[in-house]
Amino acid sequence: MCGVVGIKSGKPVAAELYESLIQLQHRGQDAAGIITYNKRFHFKKGVGLVRDIFDEHNMARLQGNIGIGQTRYPTAGGYGREDAQPVWTGVPYGIAMAHNGNLVNQEETTDDLSKNHFRHLNSSVDVEVILHYFADTLNRLASNSETNNFFENICTAVEDVFSHVSGAFSVIATIIGKGMVVFRDPNGIRPLTKGERENEDGTIDYIFCSETSVFYALGFKHTGDVQPGEVIFLPEDGPVQSRIIKRNSLTPCVFEYVYFARPDTMMNAISVYRARLRMGQNLAFRWQNKYPHEQPDIVIPAPSTANTAALSVAQALGVRYSEGLYKNPFIGRTFIMPGQEQRKKSVRYKLVPQELEIRDKKVMIVDDSIVRGTTSREIVKMVWEFGATKVYFVSACPPVKFPCFYGVNIPTRQELIAHRLSEEEIAENMGVDRLLYQRQDDLLEAVTRKGDHGIDRPCMACLDGKYVTGDVDENKMRQFEMQQSTRE
Repeated sequence: MCGVVGIKSGKPVAAELYESLIQLQHRGQDAAGIITYNKRFHFKKGVGLVRDIFDEHNMARLQGNIGIGQTRYPTAGGYGREDAQPVWTGVPYGIAMAHNGNLVNQEETTDDLSKNHFRHLNSSVDVEVILHYFADTLNRLASNSETNNFFENICTAVEDVFSHVSGAFSVIATIIGKGMVVFRDPNGIRPLTKGERENEDGTIDYIFCSETSVFYALGFKHTGDVQPGEVIFLPEDGPVQSRIIKRNSLTPCVFEYVYFARPDTMMNAISVYRARLRMGQNLAFRWQNKYPHEQPDIVIPAPSTANTAALSVAQALGVRYSEGLYKNPFIGRTFIMPGQEQRKKSVRYKLVPQELEIRDKKVMIVDDSIVRGTTSREIVKMVWEFGATKVYFVSACPPVKFPCFYGVNIPTRQELIAHRLSEEEIAENMGVDRLLYQRQDDLLEAVTRKGDHGIDRPCMACLDGKYVTGDVDENKMRQFEMQQSTRE
């Protein structure tokens, strides 16, 4: 899971790319990078938070009115600077690329590029696979005098990418002397939205981004989403061109709505905030049906992604909502920290219970999800330590039982508590009086109830094992899990 942004403007874009990455920091804390161009590429990449990578000196070097940026949360490749995005190649023209997603067949395509296309990869990130297939086709077409329509060449190159790679990928690229290219995988698994800003002289600036939360601060108006299988070309001069190359269905990742996206984002024409309110509403109704004689005294969220759902649960139950756990805003998101021990240690650094809100009360904790169980167990322990008389735990997401191949770092089944244990065993393991999960049908209803979204069905592979690309079997799963275990 990453955050990606591209801006084409009538003025230098470096500062706005930086501001965009700050707004997307929640989507990745491992590394970040920006690349711009005028007559050549100018780039800066580094490991860590956006604010620690860029300074006045290196920002001044990022010249040009077109550029892309990315903030990284690694699910493929390593954790070092060499695997930060964007990546680039000098042939043909000079192409830089960044993406959000993950490829299912990275190993096979890497071998194919090396043996059959004679392409050397300088990193272990999967976007470089996409870059080289795209560049290889453009290079071949550039040498053919009969193929002089550049947009047609781009469409052919994207079609070639689609024919080789499988997985989730929302891609933004810049081509020196040509412009910007944007495309999204045929299933639309990872988000990619677009916006426009009209200047005083009547010209239009364009932005493409993982989330609409970026737009308001920069003055852009949301104009929709890049469609599954769509390619968009923004030439340096001339009208924007677009075409849907291949569309299978719109199956966006449901975990975006549960956890990753900021609540102020519109994603695939659905308000993330409203979807989370509906998740809480459905949870409360299920609690009342299952435990009609058990009422908590107080509802508290596991901050801060669960705040919205918890507020809705409290309202539906007629119970007081309280932020009984104070979150230190300077600690990162524990779910996307690379190591289990680091995640466990960070929970107590990040959260401090408020004793007056907890002592002598029946406490219902609402969390967005239970993945490994590490954070949930520590939160429950803290609430008991501060004097709760009963502890209930409810999850806005159904049990997470399967690894994600599309960009969420839940790589091995053995890491997933719901894969190993029954719900009764999980409740005992966590030390709670009652445990309630959202049902899959209720989650689906919460996400798709409102909006002209055109979603066929969200990707819920981590919940039900149904992988939308259709090429994940037991052998692939074992191979992937072995690779991830070796990586860690």
